[in-house]
Amino acid sequence: MISELTIGSRKVGPGHPAYLIAELSANHGQDFDQAVRIVRAMAEAGADAVKVQTYTADTLTIPCDNEFFRIGGGTLWDGRTLHDLYQEAFMPWDWQPKLQAVAAELGLDFFSTPFDASAVDFLEAMKVPCHKVASFELVDLPLLRKIAATRKPVIASTGMATQDEIAEAVKTLRDGGCTQLALLKCTSAYPALPEEMHLRTLADLSARFGVPVGLSDHTMGHTVPVAAVALGACIVEKHFTLSRATPGPDSTFSLEPDEFKAMVAAIRTTEQALGRVNYEVSANEAKSRQFRRSLFVVADVKAGEPFTAENVRSIRPGHGLHTRHLGEVLGKKAKRDVERGTPLNWELVGDDVRSL
Repeated sequence: MISELTIGSRKVGPGHPAYLIAELSANHGQDFDQAVRIVRAMAEAGADAVKVQTYTADTLTIPCDNEFFRIGGGTLWDGRTLHDLYQEAFMPWDWQPKLQAVAAELGLDFFSTPFDASAVDFLEAMKVPCHKVASFELVDLPLLRKIAATRKPVIASTGMATQDEIAEAVKTLRDGGCTQLALLKCTSAYPALPEEMHLRTLADLSARFGVPVGLSDHTMGHTVPVAAVALGACIVEKHFTLSRATPGPDSTFSLEPDEFKAMVAAIRTTEQALGRVNYEVSANEAKSRQFRRSLFVVADVKAGEPFTAENVRSIRPGHGLHTRHLGEVLGKKAKRDVERGTPLNWELVGDDVRSL
């Protein structure tokens, strides 16, 4: 059975509004005031939560310039070493409690992706409401055990992972004490292409592991997140920047404030449109029923003359007999003179007495 998560004061899962996470990532540019401006813009754009990342270059990798540590393969960061990239991108840890306070003032949840055990301990001291597992760390089973032991809700991205790897991660988290878990469909390409997203996986991911699901999205624009919500995503995570013109490791595939705001509006409209299974006529729809087709006399008919296909037709509006009665009416005689444009009813038809 699919459960739900409680993050702060929010219920996250099927039947609740999608939980919209704005990822700050490296877009702070090593400027604390810039980070504060971004958090404020996130709130104004309609985010539910701000997420950061808790690591240092040394907790992720080692400073080394050999072929194994130099980035290649057609990424945005080709030619750089891992340590150099992470040294530029990391957020100083002493910023995070201050940003958490800013987020709290704005009504935003604040949490992070820990990348090692020391980061988990640091975030636990901050009393974050949940933990996020990055796609690249989904296979770090010792880290998953450390996170699970906090007993906090966990949101885990599944980029690059096989079905077996996801299953192993879910088992590790659950065996370690995690009782509230959500999985995010993710394509770990930067940016990702829409045709690489395979959003139909969302329903299978939810059914296979019995968890709420969502999307960690690196495509451009917001079409893919909106489609994901329509297919059952309960969480959407999207990178956020004040301007893609500002250089940075993540800025080129991040949403600007107006774009994020447009995504929020589109998702909320989509949720309203999804509604429920319903075959009832809405109040607005009921007003239109009068314009449906019904049987009308379309040529003058004298008393005693037969109703024929030439003088009776199914036309708009809907004030006459239902069209299902056309076969019964044809051949019957008019009880009295009937003018063209008269809605047909049984009182006008001879040899029969019926109700509408």
